[in-house]
Amino acid sequence: MHKSTQGSAVPGALLGLVLALSTLGACDESISATPAPPAPSTVPSTPPDPPATPGWQTVAKELPEALLSVSGTSSTDVWAVGADKSPTGPLVLHYDGKAWASLNSGQHADLWWVHALPGGPVFMAGAGGMVLRVKDGVFERMKTPGLGKDTVFGVWAASAQDAYAVGGWSGHSGFLWHFDGAAWKPVRLPDDMPRLANGEVPGLFKVWGSSAQDVWVVGGAGAVLRGNAAAGFKVVPTATKETLFTIHGASDGLVATVGGGSNGVILEQNGAAGGLGDASPVGAPLIQGVFLMGKGLGYASGERGLVYGRQGDRWSLLEHGQSLGVQSLHSAWVDETGRLWSVGGNVLSPSLDKGAILTFGAPVASYAPALPVTDGGSGDAPASVTCPPATVAAAQDKSVARQWDEQILASIRRDLPRPPVHARNLFHMSAAMWDAWASYDATADGVFVTEKNTSADTEAARREAVSYAAYRILSKRYAAAVGGAISLACYDAVLKRLGYDPAVTTTVGTTPSAVGNRIAAAILASAANDGANEGANYADPGYVALNPALVMDQIGTPLATNPELWQPLNLAVAATQNGIVLPAGVQTYIGSQWGLVTPFALKKVNASDPWHDPGPMPKMGASMRDWVKDVLTRASELDPGSGKTVDISPGAFGNNGLGADDGTGHATNPVTGLPYAANVVLLADFGRSLAEFWADGPKSETPPGHWNTLANYVADAPGFSRKFEGAGSTLDAFEWDVKIYLALNGALHDAACTAWDIKRRYQAGRPTTYVRYMGGKGQATDLASPAFSTDGLPLVPGLIEVITRESSAAGQRHEHLHLYVGQIAVRSWRSEPGDRAGELGGVGWIRAVEWFPYQRRNFVTPPFPGFISGHSTYSRSAAEVLAALTGSAFFPGGLGEYTISPGFLSFEKGPTVPIKLQWATYYDAADQAGQSRIWGGIHIVPDDYQGRVLGSLVGKGATALAKKHFDGSAR
Repeated sequence: MHKSTQGSAVPGALLGLVLALSTLGACDESISATPAPPAPSTVPSTPPDPPATPGWQTVAKELPEALLSVSGTSSTDVWAVGADKSPTGPLVLHYDGKAWASLNSGQHADLWWVHALPGGPVFMAGAGGMVLRVKDGVFERMKTPGLGKDTVFGVWAASAQDAYAVGGWSGHSGFLWHFDGAAWKPVRLPDDMPRLANGEVPGLFKVWGSSAQDVWVVGGAGAVLRGNAAAGFKVVPTATKETLFTIHGASDGLVATVGGGSNGVILEQNGAAGGLGDASPVGAPLIQGVFLMGKGLGYASGERGLVYGRQGDRWSLLEHGQSLGVQSLHSAWVDETGRLWSVGGNVLSPSLDKGAILTFGAPVASYAPALPVTDGGSGDAPASVTCPPATVAAAQDKSVARQWDEQILASIRRDLPRPPVHARNLFHMSAAMWDAWASYDATADGVFVTEKNTSADTEAARREAVSYAAYRILSKRYAAAVGGAISLACYDAVLKRLGYDPAVTTTVGTTPSAVGNRIAAAILASAANDGANEGANYADPGYVALNPALVMDQIGTPLATNPELWQPLNLAVAATQNGIVLPAGVQTYIGSQWGLVTPFALKKVNASDPWHDPGPMPKMGASMRDWVKDVLTRASELDPGSGKTVDISPGAFGNNGLGADDGTGHATNPVTGLPYAANVVLLADFGRSLAEFWADGPKSETPPGHWNTLANYVADAPGFSRKFEGAGSTLDAFEWDVKIYLALNGALHDAACTAWDIKRRYQAGRPTTYVRYMGGKGQATDLASPAFSTDGLPLVPGLIEVITRESSAAGQRHEHLHLYVGQIAVRSWRSEPGDRAGELGGVGWIRAVEWFPYQRRNFVTPPFPGFISGHSTYSRSAAEVLAALTGSAFFPGGLGEYTISPGFLSFEKGPTVPIKLQWATYYDAADQAGQSRIWGGIHIVPDDYQGRVLGSLVGKGATALAKKHFDGSAR
């Protein structure tokens, strides 16, 4: 096979006519009558002015989404699919010979390939392990073995009951699936699979077959496989280690695969046996699409929108003269008239935009996306923003302090999850409300402002002053936050509903509005230089991470990793076939300077000391192995199919000592005098619900906000008596709320200062690093066994094992890991599914070096160090406040509970039945918040336990100072 040259391009029209004549009436591939396509949406299609002869045509360009594949059964049944950049899902186009239709698949994921069968169905494949089947206008998401991290890059079907799909995870960990008419199942890859430079199995990118018995697969590292699901696949030798993107063939026996790197590659085989020879055009850049038509004819397409034609045994550049503005034409297909269809866009980077369609042949209708619907205005005025009515009305039957607390909680839910930032905002709003309330009390001391005022109607004045103070704090703090426009609209609406005018901005005088505005202004001025760096959006420009970023979509940890130290994660989801990762995906440390922020009640003698001493940070060694084993044990118990149950009632759970999990529950409910009823649930549902409920709260208000919702839950409990410290006269709701919010949010702010100070001082790691690093080192149990390392994981049968030839043999527990003999496998949650609402990630054997905690892929673990746990510190501090101010450690009635409804989980499907989380005491709830982080895989035990211990100190200190403000002894 002789090498082609790129020079002296063959005129496009000449070759196109040759191809058209050679395929007059039909392509080499059999094409039957067109199936009925789905009903089109309203998309304008403008037929171009027909040229005198068949020629090149730009059917579409500059589309918001890159187009990644084109296929069809005839010139009147053409499909093109692409990226997902619309609220309605990925771009799916159908052409019926007259007009284009944009179709809604009902799914969200980039679609990388489409294969249409005569008579149907149409198979589509893409990100999130997704394979769609389209039949008679209905899109069906098929159940696959894939997970959210998997991308299906190619799909091909011999028939509706015999199909193949291939893909990988960020350019590695290739997989091959077969559909037998009933289910998609993994196909065992050959033991001698080519490897990437780092030793990993390459991603597999396309599959095509000349028949059901002769199926070809190509991928990274020059991988070419041939065979079928029944007989197995074998490696076809090639002379390249470059990525091969696409493969296609014709009935004359010619098969071509294309790809490359800095230079394009075309490999061909002409015959039933042997390897593939080089037929690459000299100097050609990357080539990604190929289609052969028989009789030595074919097209290929690739980088810069170039198109190549094949005649005889030569590939030559075709001058199409079209200005497409794309990085690459990713796919090529030829219909029965000989018309070339090629699609692409910016497909060599994760942007996946600038979609284009290029054809050569008789003219077709052009395509342009439907214009967005407007209100008929000029388009210059900003869109109006309104607050949801339910948010405006939140707690309108409660005190004004409670109503403003509901508003800040709603704003937190809209904003980025920045716990220390929100704790500070909660504290400053609470202090503003307290100072406004206390200004009309002769005894009480304000926190920031100590002025005193009088009014003929004290309660009315307090309501107005508190409302203006809260309104001004919130308007300043959340104006530039995510959802800020909505939050501002809500604040205005609530202030007006209360009967006050947002336009009243005066800070001069003794009117309640002036008092509230003045107090807010004083607090904002005082906090402007409190160390939070609010003016720069709370950034710490001087922080430099001690570890390189951990790319979660790659295997293991970077070589320079110190496993004891925190490393930021790179959460960029690689959308390209060769796994390009952008630095923009690296986490930014939230709150690295928070140990320097002015607290509420914390005191220290030396400025260089921590607010509270946690003791030594976690270190590698025997204890670390136990802690990591504990995390992996919890992850292995997240399988609802195991049937394991647990009694989670207060009679069996809780009543721990401080900084321990040694409790066995409470013998009786002290209010009723009766034992707590059993509450038996699936262990997996309990663990998963804990991890998600306590992650950010039931509505993502972050831990500080979550404990505000619990305080409000307590105040609303039937029969609850608002007696300060459980004694004396009953307080009115307004006084109770301003006092509880000051103490509670003062404690939560101090908890943030304490925990984030320690996080910055020690910069201790998290389980993502521990598990991957230790698993990459090997096992630390048996010196005489394979893969021994003192830095490895402990071997635990059924949980942490070495992959062996015996354990990975056909039918054995590690069969799917047979390409990784000698590595460490853990039985754990496998990571989030592609269809989180309808599927389980599930528990199974995975390599330790690819471990994910029970979290979303776009989060994985918080963007700050692990030791100590913020959740544990926040929660115990809040529990101390509630126990002290209510006069009892027990929830009202001796029982607090929250019902997890079916389908509550967002990381995966479940639960299928309601689950009641129950706590006897505030301490039980706080302990459970800490435990949830172990279930969620983002903390180890010492992070939790020491957080509880220090949280107790913080809560008691904040309570003591708050009481001094209440009784007037703070000054």
